[in-house]
Amino acid sequence: MNNYIKSFFLLVCFSLLIFGCGSSGAIISTPVENIDHSPLKVSPLTENELKTWSHLDLVRDTIPGMSVEKAYSEIIKNKKGKTVIVAVIDSAIDIDHEDLDDVLWTNKGEIPNNGKDDDNNGYVDDIHGWNFIGDTYYEQLEYVRLLATGDTSNPRYAEAGEKYNIEFQKYSQLKTQSSQFLQEIINADNKVSKYLKKKDYTKEDVSTIKTEDKALQDAVGLVNYILSLENYDTVEAFKEAIQGDLVTINTRLDYHLNKNFKGRETRDNPNDLSDVGYGNNNPRPTVTTESHGTHVSGIILAERDNNKGAKGVANNARLMAIRSTPNGDEYDKDVALAIRYASDNGAKIINMSFGKSFSPHSDWVRDAIIYAASKDVLIVHGSGNDAHDIDIHKNYPSDVIGTGSEIANNFITVGALTPRYGSSMVADYSNFGKVNVDVFSPGSEIYSAMPENEYELRNGTSMSAPNVTGVAALIRSQYPKLTASQVKQIIMDSGLPINAKVVVGESRDIKNLPDISKSGKIVNAYNALIMASQIANQ
Repeated sequence: MNNYIKSFFLLVCFSLLIFGCGSSGAIISTPVENIDHSPLKVSPLTENELKTWSHLDLVRDTIPGMSVEKAYSEIIKNKKGKTVIVAVIDSAIDIDHEDLDDVLWTNKGEIPNNGKDDDNNGYVDDIHGWNFIGDTYYEQLEYVRLLATGDTSNPRYAEAGEKYNIEFQKYSQLKTQSSQFLQEIINADNKVSKYLKKKDYTKEDVSTIKTEDKALQDAVGLVNYILSLENYDTVEAFKEAIQGDLVTINTRLDYHLNKNFKGRETRDNPNDLSDVGYGNNNPRPTVTTESHGTHVSGIILAERDNNKGAKGVANNARLMAIRSTPNGDEYDKDVALAIRYASDNGAKIINMSFGKSFSPHSDWVRDAIIYAASKDVLIVHGSGNDAHDIDIHKNYPSDVIGTGSEIANNFITVGALTPRYGSSMVADYSNFGKVNVDVFSPGSEIYSAMPENEYELRNGTSMSAPNVTGVAALIRSQYPKLTASQVKQIIMDSGLPINAKVVVGESRDIKNLPDISKSGKIVNAYNALIMASQIANQ
């Protein structure tokens, strides 16, 4: 994942400014169409709109959501459909969360906590899923693992070395600069506090300072800039943000980029696919900050009728919790076995909101994708957050080798949208690709569950994928006879075609949506259910 150190770059901007340095019956509904004349929303989103925008309607709300609420009010209404099992292969998931605890998949073939593999599926006491990485939390990045082997014969070894050198230098500089900036802010805060004789000063208090002291003037200038930022009401909040950035930077240097670090806590050989039976039956977070899987799960199937927190897209789904992703890069073996576990234990949809640019056993994962297809399982995958064209830059897992044909017809890759319809609707971090990305859906500022009954807005294709997974779960619930490949095609074909130019990638190129995705469309639940009804009732 590409970490965006927001407060650091805000402070760089300040430095530049100051110092100048560098199955249902047939549906009688009309699909949403002709949306290119929709007005642009110029007013800021309300708090409620921000928390629910991915469920809103482009025509009605001028927000590029998926028309989920319109689908419920006009199509689904009170029809529950068939319960669908959704596997979330991710980091840990807080299965005790108030918005998830009543939508858990339960393995009925297993007797809880008896220490036996009652259903003989190879996993002992797997009541709600499986944890393939055991007590592991931190991990290296995959290309760092490659360098640590010293295998110079590997065809990507030199590439890995180049990437490592760039990343290590970048994060080392970020650490130095962020630490220096933090000290500057602490010093400025202390000067202003001392002058005002209080720590909890306001912007108005700072405006009263009149001084010829150059050091105090500089401190006031820095404090005024911080307090002018939209998301920071106090200097203390900004300091906490930079301290959080430093945690991220140090994690990158101490674990992800550390060639000597050994993170794996399981007693298996990660290069032997037949070495199985490792891990444990507890998919819960090891630390509170391990929140990614919980947020992803909430987007898909947070309880819709409990008047708490967030509403998931799907109303009749069960969560199979599978932990395979550490703080670092996942192992191909864990991903391959997780896909097979989900497919063998009844999942009809798998969400995979993770990815990496190196994959030594990508064939294992591709074989697992094909296996899932044989079990009629749809896999939904986030395109990644590097602002890359992944038809050019390698990105795993994938159902395509290079820009060739798909290995199976059950794998859908999703880019991310922002709430702003128009040229900036594609998220600036989202990967794209005419061959390797199928559709786009809401991914920025998505409100969902966090561990310990908390909620938060988050950004990423990690959020756009579960939005599509939720739509797929709606379709498979209402029309259970449709196959995984049919559901994939429905999601792609029923989306809203966007003809407006959009800005994408690191170089901020101007493109048409059909140039950066296979369908050239943004996902729409309302349209998808209409098309699903038409196909199911043929």
